[in-house]
Amino acid sequence: MDANLPIALERLARLLGRLPGVGERSAQRLALHVLGQEPDYARTLGDALQTVHEAVGFCRQCHHLAEGELCRICQSPLRDRGVLCVVEDVPDLLAIERSGEFRGVYHVLRGALSPLKGIGPRDLTLDDLLARVEAAPPQEVILATSISVEGEATASYVLGLLRGKRFSGQAIVVTRIASGVPQGSDLEYLDQATLGRALRSRLPIGR
Repeated sequence: MDANLPIALERLARLLGRLPGVGERSAQRLALHVLGQEPDYARTLGDALQTVHEAVGFCRQCHHLAEGELCRICQSPLRDRGVLCVVEDVPDLLAIERSGEFRGVYHVLRGALSPLKGIGPRDLTLDDLLARVEAAPPQEVILATSISVEGEATASYVLGLLRGKRFSGQAIVVTRIASGVPQGSDLEYLDQATLGRALRSRLPIGR
């Protein structure tokens, strides 16, 4: 950072520089922008940053972000609980929501299996997923993990947990997000048309 900046402004720029996609120069510009606004803006921004940690947690049912016990999607009576979409993390859920193609419910794993990074099954919300499926079996589970080595490994693992099982006497169809998603892509960076086409083209797996 620029040593010629006042210490308070340099500190703000350093903190802003820790945000994803924000480089040193961008962080300085953002810090200068905040400084150039009315004092009320900085106070409101500070309050919002503090409140977000105090008010936002994880939905006890699907692990999406929530301000109470349940997120807005799990609370909604308009969602189809017969279709459960399994995603790696919140940005993937938001990307699917933007496509406008899905009206079911979600389960957020909060990561993907990656032995090289030390992430195993116990580090994900797989136990909660199984308990949820056993308590209220959906007709279909969509595996919408990323089309990457980690995403494919995670999808295969979840498939192994669900394959051949009958919940409340009911067999569950397991599908995998399909064509239109390039190899190695993260769902949050795909355009709406591509992601929507992939959802519409999903196919059964594990048969």
